[in-house]
Amino acid sequence: MTNPEYPIDEARLKEAVQAANLPSLTMVLFQLTGDERWLEDPYRPARSRGLGPNDAGGFAPEIAEEIRSCAVSAVVAWSRGVPAAMPNPGPELLREMLTICMGEEIPAEYERVMREEMGFVPAPKPRPVQAGDFSVLIVGAGISGMIAAVRLRELDIPFVILERNPEVGGVWLTNTYPGAGVDTPSYLYSFSFFQRNWSTHFGKRDEMAGYLADAADHFDLRRDIVFGTDVESAAYDETAQRWTVTARDHDGTVREYSANVVISAVGLFNKPKLPDIPGIDTFRGPIFHTAEWPDGLDVTGKKIVVVGTGASAMQVVPAIADKVGQLTVFQRSPQWIGPSEEYFAPVPEDVHWLMEHVPNYHAWYRFRLAWVFNDRVHATLQIDPGWEHPDRSLNAVNDGHRRYFTRYLTEQLADRPDLIEKCLPKYPPFGKRMLLDNGWFAALKKDNVELITAGVSRITETGVISSAGREVDADVVVLSTGFETSRYLQPMEVFGRGGKSLRDIWGDDDATAYLGITVPDFPNLFFMYGPNTNSGAGGSYFFIGESQGRYIIEVIERMVREGLGAVECRPEPHDRWVREVDAAHARMVWSHPGMSTYYRNSQGRVVTNSPYRVVDYWLMTHDPDPVDFVIERATASVAPPSE
Repeated sequence: MTNPEYPIDEARLKEAVQAANLPSLTMVLFQLTGDERWLEDPYRPARSRGLGPNDAGGFAPEIAEEIRSCAVSAVVAWSRGVPAAMPNPGPELLREMLTICMGEEIPAEYERVMREEMGFVPAPKPRPVQAGDFSVLIVGAGISGMIAAVRLRELDIPFVILERNPEVGGVWLTNTYPGAGVDTPSYLYSFSFFQRNWSTHFGKRDEMAGYLADAADHFDLRRDIVFGTDVESAAYDETAQRWTVTARDHDGTVREYSANVVISAVGLFNKPKLPDIPGIDTFRGPIFHTAEWPDGLDVTGKKIVVVGTGASAMQVVPAIADKVGQLTVFQRSPQWIGPSEEYFAPVPEDVHWLMEHVPNYHAWYRFRLAWVFNDRVHATLQIDPGWEHPDRSLNAVNDGHRRYFTRYLTEQLADRPDLIEKCLPKYPPFGKRMLLDNGWFAALKKDNVELITAGVSRITETGVISSAGREVDADVVVLSTGFETSRYLQPMEVFGRGGKSLRDIWGDDDATAYLGITVPDFPNLFFMYGPNTNSGAGGSYFFIGESQGRYIIEVIERMVREGLGAVECRPEPHDRWVREVDAAHARMVWSHPGMSTYYRNSQGRVVTNSPYRVVDYWLMTHDPDPVDFVIERATASVAPPSE
């Protein structure tokens, strides 16, 4: 809570606090003044309902105005040199503040995580090292690769990123379909170390891609990225203690790169899953996956068929419904959908101003989003073996969620009982990825939109035939059929110690890794967004990615400082991790038999999702334990990565 160079503009502050999130502002007020009355009634905010930010905090108008007025006085005094009374609250006090801020009990372990994440104590910051000829190769310049690169830059360790696309951004570069956007709040779905004044509460694709491009510029990453390069294989040399990575340029030229460490940052949603539908190659018009939306495609007045009702379809359909002539949606299974009044809402300039000028406002605001979207529902995803309605829900609270989402669905479709029957899922809430209503129900009710619950049996030259035998004419077919999420790293081939093939160990779709990060027999190889690290309960991958990045970079830093040539995960912690993950999943919603989901592989094992809370994973990955690794001293010296 460092004081600014000049006193704050009091008139501007008075204007801006009218748009403040009052629970966040109240915590700022207490930190500045130390007056404990701000932690007591009537200044304790009400618990947030649903996923909204609860800016009003449930305060009576006169209490809200008192908070704003006193906050203005406290911030002005602070800006004139009065030190904050509580810049770094003690453990018990901070936990109490977290609980008060949310209006509900926050678990004790959140205190340590939020103390660091909110900046009350400095996070461990890498000190530059003398890297010599030590080098790192990163595969992918999306969110994960950029996190790793920024941290390596802080250490002054040479690295190169091989990126198959012509620009940074990963999925936010490639997914250009109409309506594409983030279903996690912008102020949470972003780097903790690179803030942005977001234009909307839920960032849309263009702004997200621009944000990542700006981050690449800010941290000067492009000079170490080789664009237009597909990695085909990686092989470990035990004698040299280095990896040789083979990649193919966009012009077909094959090149080799050498590095001590390889970090896979290829992401989870990078390989479109194309359905095996008879006749798919015979369709005369455009037919494509949502992730491969053609540039300049005009759908105006066209007959469009969308196959699938997952996350991308739920964004595409409302975005094009008013433009097309006829829109037919084929639904394999319905989705649970939650309300979101803020989905398209702009973030006022007053909020931007508060984020930039009021001490710790951004930190408290982000914490509130993190609790609601990361871990709040985790306890409700556990199967109660004594629950009397296991077919429809997991436990009493989960059944309450079912009633809440069902009530919202029936309210939105009150005038279309036929759609209620089609859209109401039979499996428990959160069994599949929860989606936000961005106009989906309103779009389904339009006269030119039809929802078909039969499957697709065949595609013809001119349309789609349902499993019930109905033929639907189409000018364009959009395949919203998901991604090959369980086939990690494919088609890349990776060969570790003794020439062992990672593909042979994992099989086609059964990847495992200790902490989702490292595997035995593959020294100096690390994964980001690896198996069992997807936060299925919701939340921001940035939080997970930064946790993984911190873990990996701390291991790399130790390698350089201590002259280590190889760091390899032991089988024991890996196998224990897999057993614990599988056992935890057996007690959770994603093992419920009532639905199909990309979370599970062909044998039914959950391979993508983490069974743990985000806070648990942060703690698990915060301090790498040397006992988990077989360590070798460095024996070789090879030049930094190059062609």
